[in-house]
Amino acid sequence: MAALGVVWTVRAEVAPGQVQPNVQAPRFQYDPTFPQPLPAQWAIGAIGGMAVDSRDHIWVLHRPGPLRANERFAGADDTPPKAECCIPAPPVLEFDQEGKLVASWGGPGPGYEWPQIEHGIFVDHNDNVWIAGSGDKDAQVLKFTRQGTFIAQFGHQGRSRGSADTENLGGPANLTVDPAANELYVADGYRNKRVIVLDAATLAFKRLWGAYGNKPDDADPGPFNPDAPPAQQFRLPHNVAVSRDGFVYVADRPNNRIQVFRKDGTFVKEGFLARRTLLAGAASGLAFSPDQRFLYVIDGGNHHVWILLRETLAVVDRFGQQGIFGGSLNVPHALATDSRGNVYVGENFDGRRFQRFVYKGMGAPIGRLLSPPRP
Repeated sequence: MAALGVVWTVRAEVAPGQVQPNVQAPRFQYDPTFPQPLPAQWAIGAIGGMAVDSRDHIWVLHRPGPLRANERFAGADDTPPKAECCIPAPPVLEFDQEGKLVASWGGPGPGYEWPQIEHGIFVDHNDNVWIAGSGDKDAQVLKFTRQGTFIAQFGHQGRSRGSADTENLGGPANLTVDPAANELYVADGYRNKRVIVLDAATLAFKRLWGAYGNKPDDADPGPFNPDAPPAQQFRLPHNVAVSRDGFVYVADRPNNRIQVFRKDGTFVKEGFLARRTLLAGAASGLAFSPDQRFLYVIDGGNHHVWILLRETLAVVDRFGQQGIFGGSLNVPHALATDSRGNVYVGENFDGRRFQRFVYKGMGAPIGRLLSPPRP
């Protein structure tokens, strides 16, 4: 195996006094060996979601649809072929810990409605694979076996009736399963403004809520104003995660915040990240460290990963910076962690990479105060 890259030097954007004395933070090192080379003819689109299963296999959901013409329509899939490259890769890719591709599948098929835009993947404790989509008509989530056999669908394309609808979704962004109750939590945010909970076995509706536990309101909140009081509704709940001790974490991307709830939707607390970020938002994705002491948050607007103390939501460090070279980040959009503490980041738009950052133990954060991003 090739040697790993240099260790990131990281800085934390924090308010004075926010970081507790003597707090150590996880340190990470970019791994240039992950993934191993894919089939030479494959083209990879923007990364819509990432997940890690109970075997520490890494799952990637990418978007073949928006591939450029020279990658999709003028290459190997033409009749007759005009070039050796390229063929869009299947949207679901499974890798082992060595970075070797072990399975690939997905796309339209009989009995279900594949998303217009792939967005969000999760592999639950029973090895079921859940997939969401953020297209204009996407109002469904899909459930498959790990081999790609269709199991069930909740909601139907083009039938969304807003955040009060208990039969359809509205541009679901990401999803997770709470194994303790076998419940599916969906960050239903590209058109709806809510978290919705379903029975993971029957897909029966169970409950829903908006920001602060409010009844969701789909009215246009207008442009984000960082100087205004915090919005009482979600703007785009982009990701959701459930901790082992029973708290639900929601990334409200354009509001630059993480909100925490009990499983019944009772609001507990919130924390803000780079509050003056206007472009895309600073809170896109969530993942826990293996001990769940830390919460990692991807920031697509500022191109890095925040490291927070989960208990307090205090920022202790960050890693990554904008760039197109290995180890840099270009609109990070998807996030996952494995049992060894490694972090996986997938990129949107032109980035189209998925990278591993290897956990290298704990170290003292630099703690240098940064100026907040300017609009």
